[in-house]
Formats: sequence, structure tokens, C-alpha cells
Amino acid sequence: MSGARPRKPAATPPAPAAILRISSRNYSSWSLRGFLIARLAGLNFRTITVSADDPSTRAELLNNASSILLPCLEHEGAELWDTIAIAEYLNERFPDSRMMPEDRIARARCRAISGEMHAGFHALRSSLPFNLRATIPNFTVWSAARGDLERIFTLWRDCLAEWGGPWLFGARPSVADAMYAPVVLRARTYNVALDETCEAYARTIEAWPDLREWIDAATQEPEPRITELELDAEF
Repeated sequence: MSGARPRKPAATPPAPAAILRISSRNYSSWSLRGFLIARLAGLNFRTITVSADDPSTRAELLNNASSILLPCLEHEGAELWDTIAIAEYLNERFPDSRMMPEDRIARARCRAISGEMHAGFHALRSSLPFNLRATIPNFTVWSAARGDLERIFTLWRDCLAEWGGPWLFGARPSVADAMYAPVVLRARTYNVALDETCEAYARTIEAWPDLREWIDAATQEPEPRITELELDAEF
């Protein structure tokens, strides 16, 4: 008779507690923001990609929607389809995640600049549409979009100087970094020159493991049936 103890069955990983519905990983900067924010919260979630053939998703990708309904987070009976609402909900639900700065002044600034990204920079969005796969080396950034970029770069420089980097509010990423990460990727797509401070910050963002995961998945994503002509006409 063997004295060996029977092996315990391997523990089954817990089922995801939440669902994050997203649109195209390649074309949707808002879906990327929602994903990064959920990761900052330490949320156990799974993503569901809504097909670009869905009329509402197609309208969002072409910048025709009156309201952006993706990403949409479903968690414990709550349903949230606004990125700032998702961030505030998760910060409230998971206060130990430190997705907002601990310092009151830093936290206030984080909310302010995140709100500015959420509500503003329309010229940048329309002139430099989000496209992870594209590389456009000789793109001309016109004055309105250039003004948006200069404002963003000023925000970055001010935060990095005040809180010491390498993230906008110090040693760890926050909601603000999630909100501005797509700007870094836009800068790479359209070959926007960055000064030394902004370039260092861009490299910090690019090394973010959660962002790398998103980019890797985007390269494997099937191309939606939206033609380049449609995108050019809209943007």
C-alpha cells in the first residue's frame, strides 16, 4: 500500500468578474483607454470585441456617432459606457488600486487633465485619427491640431516636472497616463517630433506591459470592412 498522498486538483482560475466591451483595437483610442483603466484597477475582466459591422460601432470608428458607447464596462450590475465614469467607478470600487494619485493636489490635477482629454482636443482627433498599424512619415500637422499637441505636451512637461516622472504623477501609472497613452501612439503613427522630456515620457508609455499587450492583440485583429477611402473622407 502506497503512503503517497493523492494530488490535489489544480486550482481553477476565478472566472472574470466583469466584461469590457470594446470596438477595434487598431482604430479605437477610447477602447484602449478603457482597457488600461480597468487594468490599473486590478479588475478581473474579459474583453468582448463588438464587430465593426455593427452600425453603432461603425459610426464610432468613422467619427459619426453622436455619443461614444464603447468601451462599455459591465460589473456587479453596473453598466458604464463613458471612460471617465468607468475610471471614477473603479477608483471608488477598488480604492486600494492607487489608480489615482494619493496626494490631494496631484489627484485633483489628475482629474483635471483627464477631463481635458475627455472633453477636448477635437482637432487632434479629427486630423490625426487613431491607427496603430499605420506609419505616415511626412504627415503635415495643421495649426489647429498643432495647437492641441502643444497644449498636451505642456501638460506632460508640467506634470513630469512637478511630480518627478517617469509617469505623469510619479513612480506609478495613473488614470491620466491611460487617458494620454493614445496620444503617444498617434505621435508615432504621424511621426510627430517630441522634445527630450516628452520623448522620455513616450518611451515610458510604450514600455507599459498592458499597452504592449493591447498592441500585440491589435496586430492580430482582422481588418474591419471600412475602406481607407471612408476613413479619409471622415477624418
